[in-house]
Amino acid sequence: MKIAIVGTGYVGLVSGACFAEMGVDVTCVDINSEKIEGLKQGIIPIYEPGLKNIVIRNYEADRLHFTTSLPSVLNDMEIIFIAVGTPSDEEGNANLSYVMTVANTIADHMEKPLLIVTKSTVPVGTSYQIREVIRKRLDERGLQELNFDVASNPEFLKEGAAVNDFMSPDRVVVGVENKGAEELMSKLYHPFLLNNFRVIFMDILSSEMTKYASNAMLATRISFMNDIANLCELVGADVNMVRRGMGSDSRIGRSFLYPGCGYGGSCFPKDIRAIMKVGEDVGYEMKVIKAVEEVNNSQKAILFHKFSRYFNSDIKGKTVAVWGLAFKPETDDMRDAPSLTLIESLLEAGVSVRAYDPAAMQEARKYMDSKIYYATDIYDAANEADALIVPTEWKEFRLPNWSILKKIMNNHLVIDGRNIYNKEDLASYGFEYRGIGQK
Repeated sequence: MKIAIVGTGYVGLVSGACFAEMGVDVTCVDINSEKIEGLKQGIIPIYEPGLKNIVIRNYEADRLHFTTSLPSVLNDMEIIFIAVGTPSDEEGNANLSYVMTVANTIADHMEKPLLIVTKSTVPVGTSYQIREVIRKRLDERGLQELNFDVASNPEFLKEGAAVNDFMSPDRVVVGVENKGAEELMSKLYHPFLLNNFRVIFMDILSSEMTKYASNAMLATRISFMNDIANLCELVGADVNMVRRGMGSDSRIGRSFLYPGCGYGGSCFPKDIRAIMKVGEDVGYEMKVIKAVEEVNNSQKAILFHKFSRYFNSDIKGKTVAVWGLAFKPETDDMRDAPSLTLIESLLEAGVSVRAYDPAAMQEARKYMDSKIYYATDIYDAANEADALIVPTEWKEFRLPNWSILKKIMNNHLVIDGRNIYNKEDLASYGFEYRGIGQK
């Protein structure tokens, strides 16, 4: 089976490599020639555990190919996946310009029946827009008899665990219009059925909505727990105990009930804004989702406020060590990362920042250039710092040498944005501890 995947970001590259790992002949397409040439040489443009080995192995096995020209491979394929970016525009809409560029390219060069599958996160009804664009152009080209199908196959990959999520997913959601498209998608996913996961077929509109609804629910759980955590601090409760009590209820469960300093990344912020805009466009206010975003935006400021309150707002000229820049561990993605909100507030207040992240240091320079000091490790970051603030819970941050930190820091304040430390333990080393939702 031969497929093409247009777009080599997180979704496209992971999907292409994993399909190839299962024996599918995959061509990944991207207009960025530098990225494509790099991929041919085993240079992976994103940090994603396990991805490099799969890309190299399947490229060398001639199951995974890379090109900048979709027209050159288009008519050799059975399925074309669209996996390009859909960033938010100024009004919160998903920007579909890249998606429609791909649709127009397909329409201009298509000579045989194809199944065109949207894997990008797109507003409800986008697959039908793609169909209309292609049908209109084919008719203009005098190809009225040339049939094709569209489908929706949203991704549910977690950055930092994307390869495992693709190879062993909870479920695969596929939206189709007819039996032919369903049979072709079933054939594609057949090798994965040995892992006993479910392929859930539905109509296209429901498939597109499932992606937004899923991300909105996960974001809601995060903001809900952050709201509870903030209330816990005010009334003297411990959110860690509350979370354990709640999570033991089988109706609720433990997933995504960890309080922190807010969510970020390429999906939740963008998708929350997009689903609100979808509602707005049809005259419906997404009140719960609106509150989710409001809580998250305010939560991103909580680390700075804890730091400022500790020093009674007398913070100009102080130095802060920031451990963690990526929006979550095991990725270098800094889009909408809580660390950016924190660092921007610190710099505006005249505070010097010494930052370290195991994967996102190069990415951070794109956002902050030379405004901060880029440390070589956690201890370099903490040297002569007045406070240590942790926005991202990388594993290597969990058991630092507190004795060394005590000696090299000017003041001994730790603000833990992910509740990875124990207050009593840090007190035994002489540190003041501030977590999220704790006494």
